[in-house]
Amino acid sequence: MSQNLKLALLDLSEGIRSWRIWFMLAWQDIRLRYRRSQLGPFWITISMAITIYSMGFLYGHLFKMDLLEYFPFLSAGMLAWALISTTINESSNAFIEAAGYLRQVKLPYIVFVLRVVVRNLIIFAHNIVAIIPVIIFCHVPFGFQIFGIILGLVILALNGVVYGVILAMLGARFRDIAQVITSLLQVIFFLTPVMWMQRNLPEKFYFIVKLNPFALFLDLIRSPLMGVWPNAYTYLVTLGILLVGVVLMLMLFSRSRHRIVYWL
Repeated sequence: MSQNLKLALLDLSEGIRSWRIWFMLAWQDIRLRYRRSQLGPFWITISMAITIYSMGFLYGHLFKMDLLEYFPFLSAGMLAWALISTTINESSNAFIEAAGYLRQVKLPYIVFVLRVVVRNLIIFAHNIVAIIPVIIFCHVPFGFQIFGIILGLVILALNGVVYGVILAMLGARFRDIAQVITSLLQVIFFLTPVMWMQRNLPEKFYFIVKLNPFALFLDLIRSPLMGVWPNAYTYLVTLGILLVGVVLMLMLFSRSRHRIVYWL
């Protein structure tokens, strides 16, 4: 094992063990964003609820869908997409935002990626309140599928950390990366079944969903929220993407870890 890889693994392990630091930073970010606000982070929930209910009513009628079926589909999709897209967007700026810490204090780099992931998981927990009336009104069945949400969040969080480190390094080295990612996510949103269902497509275009990894990550959260388990294909591909990401992250991080602070 090379010396660079040993140092990279040491940095990662120390960062994971420093859970009090990244959890405190994530919670502080949310508190500072909504300080002096009476409702605090629940403004995010209100915004999400307004988006879900207005879009659900409008697009449900445009697509001529049964609203009792479409509202849970859209609500769960918007909730999952908000978590995925925001985590990706903010990860590209993780090291840039932490430049003040990294220049003055010796902290593991992964701490600041974990900060982003945990921050968005906390916001997701607030947002999930917005879907509760939909679940009750539309009689969504719930049972052991609730554990599917936890499993899906674990897989999403692990992918978020792994690819977050890669994006944070790229964002620190190339400052245009954040803008590129934002633009790409806007396109991917329309290519991913967030607002529309796969069955609305002609069968010859089903590959748009099958080959879209974002659709699979979306399904990790959406299916359990709709009372069903994701299929085995979803779990196998998302875990495969995670393994590829781990290898890629270790390669890039071990080679470039010592340069990151000079890029900030």
